[in-house]
Amino acid sequence: MRKKTLVNILLICLLLMNATALFSQVKVNKQQQSGSDFPLVNKEAAADIYIDPADHEVVKLTASLFADDIRQVTGKKSRVIASAKVKSNVAVVIGTWGKSSFIDKLIEEKKVDVSSIENGWEQYLIQTVDNPAKGIDKLLVIVGCDRRGTAYGTFAVSEAIGVSPLYWWADVLVKQQNALYISPVSYASKAPTVKYRGIFINDEGWGFRPWAAETWEPEVGNAGPKTYAKVCELILRMKGNMLAPAMHPQTTAFNLIPENKVIADKYAIVVTSSHCEPLLYNNTTEWDNKVNGEWNYLRNKEGINRVLDNRVSEVAPYENAYVLAMRGIHDGGMIGVPDSQKVSVTEQAMHDQRSILSKHIDKPIEEIPQIFVPYKEVLDIYEKGLKLPEEVTIVWPDDNYGYIKRLSDENEQKRKGGSGVYYHISYLGEPHDYLWLNTTPPTLIYEEMKKAYDTGADRYWLLNVGDIKPGEIGMKFFLDMAWDIDRFDFDKAYTFNAEYLASLFGEKYQQDLQDIFNSYFQLGFQRKPEAMGWGFEWNHSNGQAQLLNTDFSFINYNEAEKRMAEYDRIAGKAQEILNALPEAYKPAFYELVFYPVKGATLMNKKMLTAQQNRWYARQGRAATQSYADLARSYHDSIQIYTDRYNKLLNGKWNRMMSLAPGWTATYQKMPPLDTITIASGEDMRIFTPGKQTDYGVDNIHVLPCLNPYTNKGSFIELYNKGDKAFHWKASTASDWIQLDKKSGKTQYQDRILVHVDWQKAPIGANITGEIEIVSGDKKETVYLPIFNPTSPTVSDLEGLYVEENGYVSIQAGLFHRKQENKDITIRTIKGLGYEGECVQLGEAVKPSQRSGNIARAPKAEYDFYSFSAGTATVYVYALPLFPVNSQRDTRYGVMIDNGMLHWMTTASKEYSSLWTINVARNSSIHAINMNITKPGKHTLKLLCGDPGMVIQKVVIDFGGMKRSYLGPEPTLVKR
Repeated sequence: MRKKTLVNILLICLLLMNATALFSQVKVNKQQQSGSDFPLVNKEAAADIYIDPADHEVVKLTASLFADDIRQVTGKKSRVIASAKVKSNVAVVIGTWGKSSFIDKLIEEKKVDVSSIENGWEQYLIQTVDNPAKGIDKLLVIVGCDRRGTAYGTFAVSEAIGVSPLYWWADVLVKQQNALYISPVSYASKAPTVKYRGIFINDEGWGFRPWAAETWEPEVGNAGPKTYAKVCELILRMKGNMLAPAMHPQTTAFNLIPENKVIADKYAIVVTSSHCEPLLYNNTTEWDNKVNGEWNYLRNKEGINRVLDNRVSEVAPYENAYVLAMRGIHDGGMIGVPDSQKVSVTEQAMHDQRSILSKHIDKPIEEIPQIFVPYKEVLDIYEKGLKLPEEVTIVWPDDNYGYIKRLSDENEQKRKGGSGVYYHISYLGEPHDYLWLNTTPPTLIYEEMKKAYDTGADRYWLLNVGDIKPGEIGMKFFLDMAWDIDRFDFDKAYTFNAEYLASLFGEKYQQDLQDIFNSYFQLGFQRKPEAMGWGFEWNHSNGQAQLLNTDFSFINYNEAEKRMAEYDRIAGKAQEILNALPEAYKPAFYELVFYPVKGATLMNKKMLTAQQNRWYARQGRAATQSYADLARSYHDSIQIYTDRYNKLLNGKWNRMMSLAPGWTATYQKMPPLDTITIASGEDMRIFTPGKQTDYGVDNIHVLPCLNPYTNKGSFIELYNKGDKAFHWKASTASDWIQLDKKSGKTQYQDRILVHVDWQKAPIGANITGEIEIVSGDKKETVYLPIFNPTSPTVSDLEGLYVEENGYVSIQAGLFHRKQENKDITIRTIKGLGYEGECVQLGEAVKPSQRSGNIARAPKAEYDFYSFSAGTATVYVYALPLFPVNSQRDTRYGVMIDNGMLHWMTTASKEYSSLWTINVARNSSIHAINMNITKPGKHTLKLLCGDPGMVIQKVVIDFGGMKRSYLGPEPTLVKR
């Protein structure tokens, strides 16, 4: 009997679990599945939508948008009825708890259970109700605990029926359905992870502003209420709640157009501002020295406070988050204040600004959202002892390149005002702009924002999204995390783009999209497309970044050509998908996938091909001019594809996309190209990888040494210095040397791929084969050294990293072992780093590891085999992270076997020359000499010191590593 009872209890538990799963989300079907389904749209009509006339403006607006969403999906539009009484037998009722008398009555009669959202923040309940009152058969009730909660619940149903938040901003197709039935549901959302979540439209002078002024809102000639209505709708649909409006020169200040703030409030969007706009005042365009005097708080405090007072009096009736600040004009430092007075002047300015808030806003000062952003030089002022009022939220900025400069320490985490983050996926400034394309990897954003959240930064997240386009997916990722960070981990961040885009364009494309974005973000992380001109911004007398050769090498490791080839591969795959999609899907795919990938491809090929041209000119190659022509064609192609973007959908986005925008914008221009006079006749020459010069001893043609462990190949490049094609033949007496071609006619240049048949190769450590190349009377010999010892065998070293040509290259994300403790987890992060995988040595919020017991220290271990011994230089490539707070460092340890432990750090001071180099290359590279006692198997160990450090790769150089940008590829032995 007891056993039977237990079985029954288990069955009931399972049923309850299944019921919970059933009722946990909104499920929409094209056909009715049961009599309990709610018929949102049947064959005849769409259900009526009821709202209470007394409800918030945003509820009325959202109901209207929801009705239009239904129309987009089905062609049938619901009637929106403003009435406190429901008179339809099937209806959708949308309302805010306490503002909708009909919903309040359902709650009172316990027909709708809102206990889970009571006293909540922006939460909602979606529930189907059968027979709630006489004459009503079915209801779909969407109730919010506040005005935004109601809107979020409504748009959650919009998404469920197939209307993407990007239906307008990225032209995502709304799939057509004849009918919509909603399965029985009772779903309550939890409170959002972050209280205030939004975007900052910035550096908009090349996209957002000209598009708004000339295309979307020409009647205003700038970004006005029609523009901001679309912006606010996008934010609301993405479950954001906050906007920092555009504020650059030539953009009319948001509050100078009175309707703008009305529109923001209509959409229930909180208005905030950038770090340099105190109390929503944009001194960039609003302050006039001739009228207001100098923007100097020591000399003109009354004049400054007067305009701030006026601004707060105008905006006080609306919902705002106010920045407390005293910087210079626009993004400049404080004007006319000695360093010794900057702390006291900032404190006085904040005191005065808080007094202005108290004067105009009928709330206790601690209930008015106020933020302080220690951006650039303001962090130094804060750390010199600035006294910040307890209820003010500290919003920690990144360094503009995705690395947060610091977060709250233990004492700061106790503050009532809490903390937040200001983060960038677009930036105009040192060391280089990146306004054109979004190449910040989602895994980096997750790593930094999760770290911030874990230190208490849950009050305010603001994303600098540039012009919004083409950063829409990055914006969605950021706001999705801010809404519910528990949905994410590193793996979900890694697959986010592909999964979301596959939901828009077809699940069959998910694997291809993952492949495309893996490489897109990896290549962009190695070097942003905008920075391929290589010169740093504002480092020259004319204010222009110089266009220089990149550090990507055409000589060593073939890294420049591999980079171009990989870009070509993913651009080709994106083109194939674009071609295969139905016409209606193509605009969105062009905007979200194809243009960013193709644009990045062409920018890289333009700069690298121009570099080839200059190199070829020095060598006197006949191909010099053709590579100049290629570089020009890539430059012209960027403009062609950009024009296509702007002309999509009859010019909807005209002026939104510009060719690599920026103030100095040297990457818009053609890089320098060289021309030479080609000698008459034919003149065969040979280039081999690793050959540094064209004179002296390097005229002996020697290929890099090949080995069976990494089983790589090589190539011989034949090139012409004359204007007539030459005939050639290649031969070898060694049957173990494989050539992919043995003769040809070459006008410009040709390559012979070289491989080794290791089944036939002789055994030995010092073996050299010869390849003879003949053209007319000219005979050249190319030497191929191989290293093929009796022992160890390939099987012996399988899975190990191995020395190759005097170095061992280790991919840090692929470790052999890890040692953890109760605090520290060692994990691989996919989608980050030069090689596409990194290792994270613990989470940044965990305790520092300072134990003297090295054997027990948390670590990642890598086994490698060296044929050399003695002193080696170990290069460690880490993310250029900052200490998590002012009490911490960025230490990690490196040791080989049980040798000496060396501690290294990743941090550098913002705007130092080291920081400039590190953020441009997304890597903090440290070198240390270490001793390896004898050839054989060894273990490299990366130890956790200050948790959170992320290591990309390690190279152990015995003297053979060549100059390059990325360093040699991993030398992992594979079968």
